[in-house]
Amino acid sequence: MPQPVYLTQDIRRIEQVAGAVSPPLMERASAAAAALAASLLPDTGKDVLVLAGPGNNGGDAKIVARILQEKFLRVSVATKAETIPKNIRWNLVVDGLFGIGLSRPIEGDYATLVEYVNAQSCPVLSLDIPSGLNSDTGQVLGRAVRATHTITFIGLKPGLLTLDGPDHCGQVTVADLSLKDLQAKTGNGWIAGPALFPNILKPRARNFHKGMAGSLAVVGGAAGMAGAALLAARAALKLGAGRVYAALLEELSFDPGAPELMLRHPDDALGLDLDAIVIGPGLGQGERAETLLGAVLASDIPCVLDADALNLIAGNEDLRKACARRTADTLLTPHPAEAARLLAQKTSDVQADRLSAARNLSNNLNAHVVLKGNGSIIVARDGHWFINTSGNPGMASAGMGDVLAGFLGALLAQKYSGETALVLGTHLHGCAADECVRAGAGPIGLTAGELIDPARSLWNAWLRPLAPAPWAPGRDRAC
Repeated sequence: MPQPVYLTQDIRRIEQVAGAVSPPLMERASAAAAALAASLLPDTGKDVLVLAGPGNNGGDAKIVARILQEKFLRVSVATKAETIPKNIRWNLVVDGLFGIGLSRPIEGDYATLVEYVNAQSCPVLSLDIPSGLNSDTGQVLGRAVRATHTITFIGLKPGLLTLDGPDHCGQVTVADLSLKDLQAKTGNGWIAGPALFPNILKPRARNFHKGMAGSLAVVGGAAGMAGAALLAARAALKLGAGRVYAALLEELSFDPGAPELMLRHPDDALGLDLDAIVIGPGLGQGERAETLLGAVLASDIPCVLDADALNLIAGNEDLRKACARRTADTLLTPHPAEAARLLAQKTSDVQADRLSAARNLSNNLNAHVVLKGNGSIIVARDGHWFINTSGNPGMASAGMGDVLAGFLGALLAQKYSGETALVLGTHLHGCAADECVRAGAGPIGLTAGELIDPARSLWNAWLRPLAPAPWAPGRDRAC
């Protein structure tokens, strides 16, 4: 089932509607947290430190402490650094200092408590969200608890999944507090993945030909940068596009790594009957590149704008307006620095609120947007948003964005909608990197081209349960 993600305002709305439930939400949350806390204790350890802050999170923590004491555990509750008992080796720390309402940096005595928690070697369980983490953005507010486990109440929050969140929350458990009916009516964010599109994936009929898989042009590859466009084109080919034209500014006769690609002059390629276009990998930012991008934006063909295409739009108001006027699907794939240029902001401002940045890009340019990074943020034209949780640090290497652009182009060519292509392609990209790491190729030293074959295998695995049964020996067959 699709997993929803909630902003603080969404959670507050659910809490307000559920205010009169019995047992109360605080009791439900504390009972779930206490059960998880007890399971984290070793058989021989019974010393638990519970840190209780001044708000509702602290109230949850105090009830957790009471429940654990009823289980005959040795529980100490601390609200200030000087109330922590000395010379005890803790078997578990429960972090209940601050929850989802925190909006200012942690300072003073609370900063001392956070530093104390982070110096412990035992498991650390945070209630709702690690203290010091902004629940909507994943930004560390001065300092934050590094938990080994987090139990989050009602539903997932963006701050657990993007920017610094995954480095602080550890293993996340969701306690829905029996509020699924209310959850379904609130919010419009989800975890990216195939569960969102159970009836949209398109297995191939047996009576299938390459024309039915679409034609894609990858436009880019200026002198010295042909590799970027070839990576994108190879990725598209192996993700199922029927015909892939590598429209390179640098003149090459063929690609020895993928002789199936058809190399064309960009003008010739754009004159073909195309189902999708990728433009930007290795495109450069000269006049020729600008002209080609203008031609793509003026077309009614679904397109992916990546790399230099984004930089050109950032510096040219006419191209920005042309992008915003498009009615065909337009997919933008900026990393934070590219997003900052498009928004005329600092990169740090983009990273401080990644969801808002992606939303602004989508609104300003009338596009489906993925803001790449740890917990990539995806915003569709209709306002739906998603967070991708697949992927790993091995993806911080050259060419990864080119491969993603190729995957997205292939899905557009195969007639997937822009939203579906962006969500599934981004998730698949991260899953392929995770498969590489599981196989021992990375994370250090993982290269972009290594993702292409695992992505093909995963995509086929997703489609296989939906495909017609293959012919097998013994079945009646006309010869």
